[in-house]
Amino acid sequence: MIRVVLADDQGLVRGAFALLVGSAPDMAVVGEAGTGREAVELARRERADVVVMDIRMPDLDGIAATALIAADEDLTGVRVLVLTTYDTDDNVLAALRAGASGFLIKDTKPAALLDAIRTVAAGDALLSPSATAAVIARVRSVPDPAPRPTLDLLTDRELDVLTLIAKGMTNAEIAKTLVVSPLTIKTHVSRILAKLLARDRVQLVITAYEAALVTPTT
Repeated sequence: MIRVVLADDQGLVRGAFALLVGSAPDMAVVGEAGTGREAVELARRERADVVVMDIRMPDLDGIAATALIAADEDLTGVRVLVLTTYDTDDNVLAALRAGASGFLIKDTKPAALLDAIRTVAAGDALLSPSATAAVIARVRSVPDPAPRPTLDLLTDRELDVLTLIAKGMTNAEIAKTLVVSPLTIKTHVSRILAKLLARDRVQLVITAYEAALVTPTT
C-alpha cells in the first residue's frame, strides 16, 4: 500500500485529490497538509511513501519543504511529486534540484496522476512529456549554482547508461538496448547516483543535460 500525503493550500483541491487517491486499491491518503511545514511534519509522522506537493503554499513553500524532506536522513524513502501550473511557474527546476522526484501539471488527467504516484513510489523519476522540453531549456539557461562532480568519474559504460536514462528509458529498456541484465543496469544506476551525488533519476537527467551529454534533438 502506497502511503500518500497531499499538500496544497486549497482545501477543495486537497479534497478532490484525496477522493481520487483513495479510490485506488493500492494507495491510502495518510495526511493532508495546508502548508509546506505541515507536509514535512506529516511525512515524518505518518511515514509517507509519496508527498504530492504544491509549490505555492504559506508558511513554507513547496520547494523549501521538498529540500527539507530530501535533506532529512530519516525521510530517505519519502518521494516528492510536485504539482504545478508549469507554464507560469519558474520554480519547477528549483524544486527538482531541491530533491523532487518529478512533477505534473495540475490539469493532468486523474489516471495519469495515479500512475505518477506509483512511478515515484517505485523510485523512478517522472518528467511529464509535455513539459520535458521546457525543463531542458531551463536547465540549459539557468546554471546550477551548486558545484557538482564531473562526468569524468564515470566509466564508459556508466556514461552509456546515463545517456539512456536522460533519454527517458527505464532500467528494463536500457538493459535490452545494451544487451545486459536488468540487475546489471540497476547496479550501474546505483553507482552513477553515488558518484554524481544525485538523489534520483531526475537529478541524473538534469546533470546529463547540464553537461551536454544529450541534447533535445538526440
